[in-house]
Amino acid sequence: MTAPTAAPAPGGGPATVSTDPAPRPVGVRPTDANLLPGRSPLRVGPVRLLVRRRSILVAALLLVLLAGAMVLSLSLGTPYVAPADVLRSLFADTPYDVVVEKLRLPRTVLAVAAGAAFGVAGTLIQSVARNPLASPDVIGITQGAGLVATVALTTGASAAIIAPTALAGGLLAAAAVFALGARHGLAAQRFVLAGVAVAVGLRALTEVVMLSADPIDGQRAQIWLIGTLAGKGWAEASWIALTLLLLLPVLLWAGWALHTSALDDDTARGLGLRPTARRVGLASIGVVVAAMVTAQVGAVDFVALVAPQVARRLVRTERPPLLSAALVGALLVVLADLAGRRLFAPTQLPAGVLTAAIGGPYLLFLLVRGRRKDS
Repeated sequence: MTAPTAAPAPGGGPATVSTDPAPRPVGVRPTDANLLPGRSPLRVGPVRLLVRRRSILVAALLLVLLAGAMVLSLSLGTPYVAPADVLRSLFADTPYDVVVEKLRLPRTVLAVAAGAAFGVAGTLIQSVARNPLASPDVIGITQGAGLVATVALTTGASAAIIAPTALAGGLLAAAAVFALGARHGLAAQRFVLAGVAVAVGLRALTEVVMLSADPIDGQRAQIWLIGTLAGKGWAEASWIALTLLLLLPVLLWAGWALHTSALDDDTARGLGLRPTARRVGLASIGVVVAAMVTAQVGAVDFVALVAPQVARRLVRTERPPLLSAALVGALLVVLADLAGRRLFAPTQLPAGVLTAAIGGPYLLFLLVRGRRKDS
C-alpha cells in the first residue's frame, strides 16, 4: 500500500491528501501466480497457460528416474554392460552394439511405450468413473481383448492376426460397457458396475475356452493373458507410439478437460459445459488407448490402476495428472520387465506377474483406505 501523497489544490488552496495507489504502468496487472498460488504462467506463442509448479517438478523427477531405469535395463543381463558403455553404444559404434541396440533396446522402448499408454488410459477412465478402482483391467476392456486373443491362439490362427483380433475384442467389450452404462448420462457408478459385470462374464468365457483347448495352446494363451514383453520390440512399440501420436491433439484436450470432470452435472451445465459428451469423449479415448496397448503386449494388469493414483499423490491434485501418470506407468513397466528378467535368471517371468505383485497389495490398500473414510 502506498503512502498518502499531498497534492496542491486548484487555485493555490490548501493541499489535499490523496490515498489512491500509485498508477500502474499500462499493460501491467497482478500476476496469475499471485491470484492462483502454486501456479506459474507459461507462454507458448500467442497461447498463455497457467501450469502447476509442483506438476512440472514431479514430471521432471519422473523423467530422470525413467531415464535411469532405461539405462539400468540396457545394462543388466548376460553379458553385463557398464552404464557408460551403454550410453556410448547408443551414440557410437562399440563392441556392445548387438547386445544393447538389437537385443535390449527394442524391449525397453516397448516397456516405456506400453507403460505410458496404460497410465494415460487409466487416468482417463478413472477420471470419468470418479473411482480410483476403475481401470481397463477392471471394467472389461482387458478381458474382451483376452477372450478374442484366447480364441485365436487356441484355434491355430496366424500370429499376425492376434493383435488385430485382440484390439477388436477390447473395443467390443467397451461398446458393451457403454451400452449398459450409458443410461442417465453415463453415470459414474453405473459405468463402473457395468464394466465389472462385463469383465466377470468375459473372464468366465475365457476360462471355458482355455479348458476346452489343447494344453499347449492353452498355455500359450495363458502367457498372453498374463502379459509379457518377451519376443516383442519395435513393431509393437511403433503401433502404440503411433496411436498416442495420432491422439496427441485429443490428449491435449483431455488434459484440459480433466480439470472439470469432477463437477456434478448441474454445475457443469451452469458453466456452459456438456458433461455427458465430455465423459463419453474422455472414456472413448481411454478405451482406444487401452485396447491398443493390450492387443500389443497382453494383459499387463494393474499398471493402469496404480499409475494414476501414484501420480495424483505425488502432484497432490484432486484428479490424476495425465503426463505424470504416463511417466509413472512407463517407470513401472520398465522396472517390472527388468525384475522379471533378472530376479530368477535364467528363468524369465512375464512383466504382468510383477505388476500384479505390485497392484494386488495396492488394490487392498485402496479398499481398506476407502472403508476407513466411509466409517
